[in-house]
Amino acid sequence: WKNCVKRVSDIMNVVFVITFLQDRPKPHTPAIQGFDWKNCGLPDTPAVLKSLTVSPDPIVIPGDLMASASGSTSVELSAPLSLNVTMEKEVAGFWVKIPCLDQLGSCHYQDASDEHLPAQSTQNAPCLSPPQGSYSLPQSDFYLPYMDLPYWLTNGDYRVQGVLGARGKELGCLKVALSLHSD
Repeated sequence: WKNCVKRVSDIMNVVFVITFLQDRPKPHTPAIQGFDWKNCGLPDTPAVLKSLTVSPDPIVIPGDLMASASGSTSVELSAPLSLNVTMEKEVAGFWVKIPCLDQLGSCHYQDASDEHLPAQSTQNAPCLSPPQGSYSLPQSDFYLPYMDLPYWLTNGDYRVQGVLGARGKELGCLKVALSLHSD
């Protein structure tokens, strides 16, 4: 039975990649619904998110977003920080791992402080290393600009897991679930 499930999963991965390689028109207005999150590290994981709220539901892109968050770390988060992202999309009742294509999908970033920030924010700006302690983002407003998302990423249910690490040790783990819908 396990071999059968593995084989179906492998077939779904191939179908997903083939579908990704086809040319499709891009949608106009994506919306994120059903956003949920949880920590996924061990109980003694040094970096944890304690709260995260986002609104409205659905989040429309482009559009306004309100967010607040709090978290803590028992160690200094000093560069280089690796980030291992696993992204899955539900396809016909199965969760299919999205491969890393153009730095999007299930990717490993050797130094997330350099690789994962938008280019304009990293120019002439060092990556800051937060010391241990508690941090909070009070309720804040953000504008989400239009994003030219690949067509294969515009509709569906997604699970994303990010594991933050340094020098071979896991520092934190976060799982996010969301539904993305577009016109």
